[in-house]
Amino acid sequence: MSDLPFDAAEARDLLAGRPPANLDLWLDDVAGQLAEFGWTSQSLLPHLSTETLSALRQEVETLNRTEALDRAGVGRGKDHAHDRSVRRDRIAWLNGETTAQGDLWRLLNALQQGLNQRLFIGLKRFECHYATYGAGDFYRRHLDSFRGRSSRIVSLVLYLNDDWRPEDGGLLQIYNRENPNEVCGSVLPEAGRVALFMSEDVPHEVLTAQRTRYSIACWFRRDPIQGLAL
Repeated sequence: MSDLPFDAAEARDLLAGRPPANLDLWLDDVAGQLAEFGWTSQSLLPHLSTETLSALRQEVETLNRTEALDRAGVGRGKDHAHDRSVRRDRIAWLNGETTAQGDLWRLLNALQQGLNQRLFIGLKRFECHYATYGAGDFYRRHLDSFRGRSSRIVSLVLYLNDDWRPEDGGLLQIYNRENPNEVCGSVLPEAGRVALFMSEDVPHEVLTAQRTRYSIACWFRRDPIQGLAL
C-alpha cells in the first residue's frame, strides 16, 4: 500500500474517473485481501484528506447533538424490528450532497469500479449511513446479507474517531468465514481506518463502546435501485 499523501493531482484524477497510480495499487491490495481472506483493514489517509474526515465527523456530531439520528433496527421489510438486545446504534443515511460526502462518493465510486475490474462481482451501486454508538452501545455478531440474495455484496466501515484507545471499547471484531466461532481480527475504530469484508460470508460484531463512537457504514450492492432500469 502506498504512503503517498492525498494531493490535488489525485483529486483531478478521481474527478476525471481515472484511478491515480497509488490508488490503483491500493485497489489491488484490497481486492487481493478480500479474495484470499474475505476481509481487510486499511488506512484511507493516503486517499481521503484529513479535512474531509474532519468534515464528515462534524456532520455526524451535529446530527447526534441535534437528535437527528434514528434508532437502528434489524431485519428487512416486515421483519424489521428495533431489538436493543442485538444492536443499539443510531443512524442517518448519507446522500452525497455535501462537499465532504462528495469527496467520499468519488472514492467509493473508484472502489466500486476497481473491485468490479479485479473481482468481477458486478457491483451496481452503494448506500451509506452514519452510525453513532454511545457509551454502552453494541451490535451483536451478525452477517450483513443473507446468502443468495445478491443484494449487499461488499461491506465497508469508515471510522471517524480521534485519539481512540483500546480501553475505549467499540472494536469491530471479525470472525473467520470458514469457522464462525473463531475471531480472526479486531479493528480499532480510529479516524481514517476502514474495514472491508464480504457481506454474505464474514460474521462480525461491534463490541461495547465506552464512549461515543462515530462511523460510516457502506454496502456495495449488486441489485439496481428499485424502479430504475439499468
